[in-house]
Amino acid sequence: MARKHRSTPTPPRDPATYRAANPHRDGATPPNIAEDRLPQHVAIVMDGNGRWANQRGLPRTRGHEMGEDSLLDVVHGALELKIPWVSAYAFSTENWKRSPEEVRFLMGFNRDVVHRRLDELDELGVRVRWAGRPKRLWKSVINELRTAEQRTQHNTAMNLVMCVNYGGRAEIADSVVRIAQLVREGKISPDRITEATIARYLDEPEMPDVDLFLRSSGEQRTSNFLLWQ
Repeated sequence: MARKHRSTPTPPRDPATYRAANPHRDGATPPNIAEDRLPQHVAIVMDGNGRWANQRGLPRTRGHEMGEDSLLDVVHGALELKIPWVSAYAFSTENWKRSPEEVRFLMGFNRDVVHRRLDELDELGVRVRWAGRPKRLWKSVINELRTAEQRTQHNTAMNLVMCVNYGGRAEIADSVVRIAQLVREGKISPDRITEATIARYLDEPEMPDVDLFLRSSGEQRTSNFLLWQ
């Protein structure tokens, strides 16, 4: 059965119109931070889900399911604080090394999360973007991500970048390949290539540099996430 979305998108929502739930969805109180000190781009490595489940004697898949609610809490918190960019590392190019069963689950899970949450994100004024390689992804995952991008493209409250089949090295390599093709076609001179040229051909050229990097597991490594940014 084909998946259906509302045919008429909601009007774009201004960030100033967001009203936080009272009481807050997760019971937390947002910090009182001066506006000029707020991060403009928060990057989140959503890891530790499997370990969380193992510690409680639950299937690893249950840990991933709990991560969905946590991501939505982050989105609401970012809207409340007026943080314009959040990037979520949902599936990395290295995740293909996991067991076929877990990869299969993660493919379906990411697809279903985007589908399940699209109405809510659209109504909140969130613009959904996708960073990552289409190659190897299920067509149903690609379709959901592209549907979300198209439907929310005029939203302005915040940008949520879903990094699915994403790797920082792969993103840079893909940018270099695009530039090499343009050089071969005579559209770019090699001696005119700068950092700005490479940035222009990344997955999300408008994305600002990351100024707050979080890992839900507490580990201290970047895991090939947003290396350029």
